[in-house]
Amino acid sequence: MSRIFGALLALLVLASCGGGYGEAPRNLDNACAILGERPEYARAFQASARRWGIPAHVQMATIYQESKFISDARTPYRWTLGVIPRGRISSAYGYSQALDGTWEEYKRDAGRWGARRTDIFDSADFIGWYMAQSSERLGISHADARNQYLAYHEGRTGFSRGNHNSKPWLLRVAAEVDARAQRYRAQMSACRAGRGLV
Repeated sequence: MSRIFGALLALLVLASCGGGYGEAPRNLDNACAILGERPEYARAFQASARRWGIPAHVQMATIYQESKFISDARTPYRWTLGVIPRGRISSAYGYSQALDGTWEEYKRDAGRWGARRTDIFDSADFIGWYMAQSSERLGISHADARNQYLAYHEGRTGFSRGNHNSKPWLLRVAAEVDARAQRYRAQMSACRAGRGLV
C-alpha cells in the first residue's frame, strides 16, 4: 500500500512541475518556427482566440514582449548598496508576466482555479481575458496590438488616464509590439497557406 501511495505522490509532484518549458523556442522572430517547434502554443493561442476574440498574433507579440516566451520569467531583483537583494521589482511571473493580484482576479472571473502562469494555455487564456475586458471597457479593438499592449502594461485605469503618453519609452515599446504582431500575422498567414501549421 505504501508503494502505491509513494508512486501516486511522485506522479502528482511530477505533474505539478509540467506545463512550462523554461527556455524559449529557438527562433522568436518567426511565428511559423515558434509554432512548428511548439505546436501546443498554436493550440493555446487558437483556444484563447475562440474564447475571447483576441487574435493569436496579438497574444504572441504580447508574450514576446513580456517574457520572450520563457515560461518561468520573473522580474529582476532590487538591490541595496548593489549587493543586498530586497526582493523582486514586482510579482510579475510567467509567460504573461501577470501580477499576483490580477492573476487571482482572472482565476476567479474566468473560473480557472488551477491556472498556472507557467502554462502556455493558461497564459494565453489570461491575455485573451484581459484584452477582451480592455475592448469592452475602453473600446480598444481586439486586433489593435499597440493600444491593447498599452492597456495591458499600464492597467486599464492608467490607460484611460493617459499615463502612457508621458512615457516615450513605453510608446516606443508599444509600437514595437504592434510591428511584431503584424509581422507574426503575415508569417502565420503564409505558413497556414503553405504548411498548415496554424
